Amino acid sequence: MREKMTPRRILIVLLSLYALNILYVEASIALDAMPSPAFFALSTLLPFTIALVHAGQRLGSKRMLALLGLTFGVSLLFESLGVATGWVYGPYHYTSSNQLGPKFLGLVPLLIPLGWFLMSYPSYVIADRLVPADWSRLKRALGIAALAGLVMTAWDVVMDPVRVSVGQWTWEVDGAYFGVPLQNYWGWWLTTFVTLTLYLLPFRRAGSRPDANPAFDRLAVIAYALTGLGEISGALVLGHGGPALAGFFAMTPWVILGWAATRKTRASSQETGSLFPRD
Repeated sequence: MREKMTPRRILIVLLSLYALNILYVEASIALDAMPSPAFFALSTLLPFTIALVHAGQRLGSKRMLALLGLTFGVSLLFESLGVATGWVYGPYHYTSSNQLGPKFLGLVPLLIPLGWFLMSYPSYVIADRLVPADWSRLKRALGIAALAGLVMTAWDVVMDPVRVSVGQWTWEVDGAYFGVPLQNYWGWWLTTFVTLTLYLLPFRRAGSRPDANPAFDRLAVIAYALTGLGEISGALVLGHGGPALAGFFAMTPWVILGWAATRKTRASSQETGSLFPRD
């Protein structure tokens, strides 16, 4: 008899496909055999889908859509403001190449907010696991948002210099960190902090429910780790050893801490059709 495809099993399949896609893309580039654009598209679509499925099960469909909408809106607003004025991240612009697809108002590719969600969500899960559950609602909401901003920004330590090198966007100044201005990393933290603060404050309880499944949350930690591994290996293949090393040391502590925080499975973590109660 065919086993039911639970959200956990779906995520395991998606994570496996994501890992294989990363391996294929990086191996192809290393062998000077450029993969088709479809595999680069999967590098975004697979982790985005993983974040959607995980959030839908962990948060419920309404809260997942609220978080998705806020992430899309805030990141697009901040990125558009950044490109138009140089505020938030520093002066930069997305190139005219078609690597990232059509742009919103000719400023920011519409693919960019998907990238914000696919990594800010696992960053949120890690932060939610690390911030003490007995803090007050306001303190916990701000704590989760602030910590998730650090977890999210660690990804950009490796990503930004590499994406600039392949022509996805250009900095209009010679920044202190491999050409990237340090202001950019403040902007990344701020974008994540604002998004999650707006998401968390309206709810009676900030973050997860008391019975949120640690084993299920571990899948979000794996997604974060795979994305980091893909960026770091890509940096090495393209000869960017400095950003690769910096990214490794920036992201690895969050992977370790997130994994440790999801080791102990509570009695309520048995796989069921619905793991988390809804509002």
